[in-house]
Amino acid sequence: MQLAAIVISLVTTLVGTALAARAALYIYTFVKLGADEPAGARTGNPVERVKTVAKEFFGHTRMTTWGVVGVAHWFVATGFFCLILTLVTAFGQLFDASFALPIIGHWWPYELFEQAVGLLTTLGILVLIVVRLLSLPGRAGRKSRFAGSIAWHAFFVEYVVLSIGICILVLGGLEGAQEGVTGYGPAYAASYPLVLAFTGLSTQALHNLIWLFAMLKITISFTWAITIGLNPSMGVAWHRFLAFFNIFFKREQDGGVALGALRPMTSGGQPIDFEDPADDAVFGVSQVEEFSWKGLLDFSTCTECGRCQSQCPAWNTGKPLSPKLLIMNLREHAYAKAPYLLAGGGKDAEGNEKATAEQLAGVPAAALAEAERPLIGTAEENGVIDPDVLWSCTTCGACVEQCPVDIEHIDHIVDMRRYQVMIESSFPTEAGTMLKNLENKGNPWGMATKARLDWVKELKKETGIEVPVIGEDIEPAEVEYLYWVGCAGALEDRAKKTTKAFAELLHTAGVKFAILGKEESCTGDSARRLGNEFLFQMLGAQNVETLNTVLEDAPVKRIVATCPHCFNTIANEYPQLGGHFEVIHHTQLLQHLVDEGRLVPVNPVEGLITYHDPCYLGRHNKVYTPPREIIAAVPGLRNEEMHRHKERGFCCGAGGARMWMEERIGKRINTERVDEALSLNPDIISTACPFCLVMLSDSANGKKSEGAAKETLRVVDVAQLLLDSVKAIPDASTADTAQPETAVG
Repeated sequence: MQLAAIVISLVTTLVGTALAARAALYIYTFVKLGADEPAGARTGNPVERVKTVAKEFFGHTRMTTWGVVGVAHWFVATGFFCLILTLVTAFGQLFDASFALPIIGHWWPYELFEQAVGLLTTLGILVLIVVRLLSLPGRAGRKSRFAGSIAWHAFFVEYVVLSIGICILVLGGLEGAQEGVTGYGPAYAASYPLVLAFTGLSTQALHNLIWLFAMLKITISFTWAITIGLNPSMGVAWHRFLAFFNIFFKREQDGGVALGALRPMTSGGQPIDFEDPADDAVFGVSQVEEFSWKGLLDFSTCTECGRCQSQCPAWNTGKPLSPKLLIMNLREHAYAKAPYLLAGGGKDAEGNEKATAEQLAGVPAAALAEAERPLIGTAEENGVIDPDVLWSCTTCGACVEQCPVDIEHIDHIVDMRRYQVMIESSFPTEAGTMLKNLENKGNPWGMATKARLDWVKELKKETGIEVPVIGEDIEPAEVEYLYWVGCAGALEDRAKKTTKAFAELLHTAGVKFAILGKEESCTGDSARRLGNEFLFQMLGAQNVETLNTVLEDAPVKRIVATCPHCFNTIANEYPQLGGHFEVIHHTQLLQHLVDEGRLVPVNPVEGLITYHDPCYLGRHNKVYTPPREIIAAVPGLRNEEMHRHKERGFCCGAGGARMWMEERIGKRINTERVDEALSLNPDIISTACPFCLVMLSDSANGKKSEGAAKETLRVVDVAQLLLDSVKAIPDASTADTAQPETAVG
């Protein structure tokens, strides 16, 4: 028995180690196939990066938000590394059944630690197995976050961990029986019942069992190594090694997730100069090897947990986009194509093969066939990613926020969109109208520039308040805040109500503010997220120049915006173009004014309210509290959160330039969100974004016409609510006619 155990264990160990090492080298070589990143982009501030890795691993900062699943995974993840010494012990037991580690082997704190981690790892993996079994796609369909995952990969890994945990506990029981343990103690805290079960067996029987279970522990461990060695794209197994690197090399060196700003377009590791691009510049991604090396590392690290999929608004409304399946498809394609790429294969801009026939002679036919597949294409075209998948994304950031291994889904989606828009001119037709309007008129509706001041005239007529234009009616030095109105806030009727309410509140609070008026142009948010980086650069450079000029003499370049998309672009993306400003959202300023007592909400606004988190205010910029504090300050309002809120808030469907595209597949995202709100039977649905206001209003109005929502339901911005509460109550004689326009959704 002992000889057989030694031979089987050593052979399995040698084969498993060799195959796993070979696969690790292959993954490293594969990742290096990716395009270069700008110098220092992934390695800056290494100390902070190491801290982030430690925090995310030991603290399981993303996983623990999932309750018991996160806790169970913590024990499994830490147990994998903490119990390495039990493997060393098992090797020793093959040669000496009484073997224990030198020095610490019989030290009770170590023995207690080993027992505790062994038990908790076993219980943890049992919890994860039960969760997976209860959420099988065959039972839950698309609602299962495991839909589309490679099932045998996951079950193989889980049952390996369970088997090893059982072996550790059984070996503990056998060791106790061998040593004649007669009472409960820390060394056998978890295994003592097994000690009692094995007590009474002969010494030879105990030795045979120890050799058997030591062999099982070793062979199971290295059968796992053999399996992952033969499957380098097995992300559910390899992520436990690759995740450390993926987190270390994440985009944000301060540890933040890859949200907020998009990265500038690069080629060959350098930002593209759109005024004079290099002849060989690569615009966006049209082939998998054009993703950066971090992109290929992202694909390799995906553990197929489906947290991104479960939160994705597109997937939840019946659309073909699943962030998980997108990453998995890119991974499988990349690894299938890798032999061709490693042999020197590749196509130039004209589609000509760069490798010689001799170089490709030994490449498998399957890899050559994979190399011919278009990255973006329909099923008929044998494409890797279907166009409907690519254009379903709202860039809401739910996938990036939830990913426990920091995969940067949005960056990869936008990179593919960039090639489609800028090189192929292939994108949804409706979006083309928006792009033309931005080019010609500086706003997505194509309205005349002078229309940007219509709301100013309306506000003066309604209230007598005059809004000054900076540089014309007021000097920059006199201005506390430059109010960036935005295209929707200036031109869309529903959003204009928010604009006028906010301006009236600033006037009431005595804040000195001004606007740019006709000098304001679209920030370029939708153009950039659609993939037209050139147009974004053009609009952004124009706006940065304007802002730098008008705010040159201002003591502080302070900007306030009512649109989260404008807020995000000016605050996070204009620094890439030389525009450095202090930017806040209007809810942040209003909360500050309420806290200072410069705005005092006194009039009750009765009703049940539910607040919708705009993605670009919440997830992308972590502004969750100010809107809620404003709501809490308004007397009469009773706030109730929707099931999906804050970090797990559900998109309205307008982001990622989806505002300008029709939804033709599945349920409309805004309808899904309004249905969730209506489940609370609210009197008011509130938000803090003009895009969200439009999308939620459209759906709410549709529900009213169907009789599915009460006619009195209002959809309003928090600024409108605050104004209702701050304004003086009108005289009874005029009460019927003095209802402010801003209060109507």
